[in-house]
Amino acid sequence: MKAIPAIDIMDGQCVRLIRGDFDRRSTYGTDPSAVASTWQSMGAELIHVVDLDGARAGQPVNVQAISGILDTVSVPIEVGGGIRSFETAARLLTMGVHRVVLGTAAVTEPGLVKRLIDSFSSDRVVVGIDARGGQVATSGWTDTHSVKATELAKEIKSVGVLEVIYTDIDRDGMMSGPNIESTRQLAVESGLRVIASGGVSTLDDLVRLKNLEQDGVTGVIIGKALYEGAVRLEDAIRILAGDSPARQRGGM
Repeated sequence: MKAIPAIDIMDGQCVRLIRGDFDRRSTYGTDPSAVASTWQSMGAELIHVVDLDGARAGQPVNVQAISGILDTVSVPIEVGGGIRSFETAARLLTMGVHRVVLGTAAVTEPGLVKRLIDSFSSDRVVVGIDARGGQVATSGWTDTHSVKATELAKEIKSVGVLEVIYTDIDRDGMMSGPNIESTRQLAVESGLRVIASGGVSTLDDLVRLKNLEQDGVTGVIIGKALYEGAVRLEDAIRILAGDSPARQRGGM
């Protein structure tokens, strides 16, 4: 199981939001490339990048910052936020992005997901299922739909999706602990591989998520807990690999 550090970009800076609220943000760095380099030096095998401005605008905005990350690190990065057309996704993939994360498009245009998988393979396309109260949210989490997260997961599986990123919006940025049961339920009911996101605040949270590996949970995205120093990336990697963590020594 992978520990995946998150880099959320807004106005070219590395930030974290609380419950996806664009008016409640904390800035943790002015250079996303430097942050990515730090995560790579600590052992990250994959870095999760979100263009927050792009998610709200409906098209990527922070392409220059994403390009800077690609030029700085050698580990794979996945990118989400505003990817709602074939051309946009193809541009990012040909830039060197390892895989794109589709969220809104998976709800509004499932045919796009299939087209991308057919063109680039299922290994380079992942769907982000972001839910509030079990209902799917899109457009930078500003719109909530009647479709349930589990229903969407089953639908996208039928077009070839193998792995999803599941975010409980009510937990995101709150450091209140992940939604273990909803994460497990999504993995079990859909049969998809699931990366858990949102709420991780302690090493115990990671132990609990590690216990879901047999249900199909394959990774954990960690954001604010890393930036606040509540969890060290090296310890997260050890726990999710099945090893004992070293004593905490602070964050970035």
